[in-house]
Amino acid sequence: MKRQSAMVLSILAASMQTAAWAQTDPKATEQWEPVPRIVAAGSQDNKPPSDAVVLFNGRDLSQWESSKDHSPASWKVHDGVLTVNKAGGNIQTRQRFKNYQLHLEWQVPKDIQGEGQARGNSGLFLASTGPADEGYEIQILDSWKNKTYVNGQAASVYKQTPPLVNAMRPPGEWQTYDVIWTAPVFAADGTLKSTGYVTLFHNGVLMQNHTQLAGETFYIGKPKYKPYVEAPIKLQAHGDPSQSVSFRNIWVRPLE
Repeated sequence: MKRQSAMVLSILAASMQTAAWAQTDPKATEQWEPVPRIVAAGSQDNKPPSDAVVLFNGRDLSQWESSKDHSPASWKVHDGVLTVNKAGGNIQTRQRFKNYQLHLEWQVPKDIQGEGQARGNSGLFLASTGPADEGYEIQILDSWKNKTYVNGQAASVYKQTPPLVNAMRPPGEWQTYDVIWTAPVFAADGTLKSTGYVTLFHNGVLMQNHTQLAGETFYIGKPKYKPYVEAPIKLQAHGDPSQSVSFRNIWVRPLE
């Protein structure tokens, strides 16, 4: 019994010495492993980082397909940019993703017409769970001096969460979205284990700060979740009558 007590006291003394050392030696709080892998940062002319998956290179649509029937995407590629073809419908990536970092640049025409939601309307679906407008949508819209419902303006989680501010540039100028998407997680029986979250910067300004999503996007009705594991990223060919939106420099970094 005395031997056990002595052992306990010895362990306690060692723990106290370790705790004291941690408060007095800066090396106690240094972490040396695992060493982060090296990634070459993108250049100042918007080239993607070295480990990115380039989704649009300015030349072709090899990374994209029709979200309706998986046929080749039929949007217009010209002058290094990609422009919505409304007759071609929504397009989505051929590759499926879970959690990721995404960079995307978009533009509404300088001479854009219309007002409200009928003014350069498109959408970035962070996870496309169906052929039409199913999924989790970040709104794309001309919000430069264009009044509409705030959870439907640019950089909103559509019909859910308005952006923190309006950082829209005038029509004709390029806009940037930088997104961190944390996908929802579902149990084997389809029940929700953890919700989806999004962080979004519009033109370098924080719009969504680890925003919790209530579910998928619905134009009518409340959002709700539908189980999935991985899904494509989708761009919307909206039916509004204004001129079409263009895109360029789209890349994604899958996150483990």
